[in-house]
Amino acid sequence: MSLGTIIHSGLVRPSRLVHGLVLMGGGARTAYQVGVLGALSAMLRLQPGHAEGSFPFQVLVGTSAGALNVAYLASGAARGMVAFDELRSFWLELHCDDVYRLDAPAWVRFSRLLAAVKLWGRAREQGAVLDTMPLVDTLHRVISLAGIDDALRAKALDAVAITASSYSSGVHWTFVHTEADRKHEPWHRPGRRAEFQPLTIEHLMASSAIPFLFPATPLWVDGRREYFGDGSMRQVSPISPAVHLGAHKVLVVGVGQPERSGLGAGPSDREPGLGGIAAHAMASVFHDTLQGDVEQTQRLARTLQQLPREIAAVLPYRPIEVLAIQPTQSLDAIARTHVRLLPPTVRRALGGLGALRNGGAALASYLLFEPAFVQALIALGEQDAYARKDELLAFFQRRD
Repeated sequence: MSLGTIIHSGLVRPSRLVHGLVLMGGGARTAYQVGVLGALSAMLRLQPGHAEGSFPFQVLVGTSAGALNVAYLASGAARGMVAFDELRSFWLELHCDDVYRLDAPAWVRFSRLLAAVKLWGRAREQGAVLDTMPLVDTLHRVISLAGIDDALRAKALDAVAITASSYSSGVHWTFVHTEADRKHEPWHRPGRRAEFQPLTIEHLMASSAIPFLFPATPLWVDGRREYFGDGSMRQVSPISPAVHLGAHKVLVVGVGQPERSGLGAGPSDREPGLGGIAAHAMASVFHDTLQGDVEQTQRLARTLQQLPREIAAVLPYRPIEVLAIQPTQSLDAIARTHVRLLPPTVRRALGGLGALRNGGAALASYLLFEPAFVQALIALGEQDAYARKDELLAFFQRRD
């Protein structure tokens, strides 16, 4: 995050402490976020001053599958922390067939050439390998757009933001929904822009369109139609939307590791297969910017806080506190024990391409929307959250 963003956001000084939640992308791996947030809500329910009917965050920002989690939480925020319980129930009932489908005959498993021809033909015809109409149906069924409006009107939330990347212009967009969208001035930074408008299912589909796997989605910006893909692409500053929207404290939940462990055996001198290369590309799309942005934001905040009080008092800035949580165990290794749960057509197609060997479990982890894998990730998220219980509770304590 830039110093300009922090100073610009400091020009608006809300009368209350604003907590922001930023959920990163990662396909099925974002089930980990459900465990972290579920544990957090359980902790807060035991603390004085945190009523069951109150929602702990005022600003929600989501990217890719993290955007789906944000939208689900926003649609139930007016009911308070029960929204976290409902999100958990949704994920535990989810299956791959609720997200995507692929028609691939059994013979593709016997030839990489035939598998490649089949998938390439589908990609040219549909713009992506997988058909995501099941996800469209699922989102219409479980996410209440009217519920988001209710939460904004009830002041349970200040803003909900979804990020997506334009294939047409190369610009990274943040779409923000507030109670009065027209009253807000959007921000404009090099390579990234914001626009205030009501969120739709199309925004969610655009943000979660994993490149090559899920098809692009058209959205209207600046009076023209552009095609959008996964919000994790070209996301150089994932925390900045929350700061722009007034958050003083930002909790970020990612789903990657600073040092991705692959199959859990450390670095390998073997030539990478298609699965390993694809997994590395996915990790770069989804995770590489988060750690750097967190470190830069924390460094800038520390520098500004070290200024003499006399100087700090006249400067237009406010301190930003960032707490980031990511898995302490390899999600790739967890996925390796669940690859067999992929839909048979997907397993046959990826197997035919050799994409499930030498790192292929990491690639599969983005597509494993199955209860057993989801439960394992939720359990890890809960474990990691409770290991940092003191930090999480301190995050919600007001310090003037």
